[in-house]
Amino acid sequence: MSDPSGIAISLFSELLRADQLLRARLTKVLPNKMEISHFSVLNHLARGGEKTPAQLARAFHVTRGAMTNTLGKLELAGYVHIRPDWDDARKKMVSISPSGHAARDAALAAITPLIRALVDDLGEASVRSALPVLRELRVKLEEG
Repeated sequence: MSDPSGIAISLFSELLRADQLLRARLTKVLPNKMEISHFSVLNHLARGGEKTPAQLARAFHVTRGAMTNTLGKLELAGYVHIRPDWDDARKKMVSISPSGHAARDAALAAITPLIRALVDDLGEASVRSALPVLRELRVKLEEG
């Protein structure tokens, strides 16, 4: 007979440890002292277009204050443009700048070999089979 709480604890222990280790490796290879949060926001904006800070905070499950801090650093680096919302002056709109696109591309180029090597080590079939479970777990966590 299996122990449901034991498997749950093992699952989350492995996920948390893997997250810590992956973040440490990514931090080492990201260019120009870029932080993972910076890359994540740039990547999101590059794929999703202009957003409000509140939309970004919700997308990343962080406080508005944390997102404001990240956006301030990205704006200071010249990676994002922040402008007033022309329809509602109380809001701001954030978009990625050309130098933000270049920084995102440089970051992708830096992390791709690391990720590719991990996938190669694990085997593409194993990674492909794990993705549905990880995706479903993420969806469940986003719901709650």
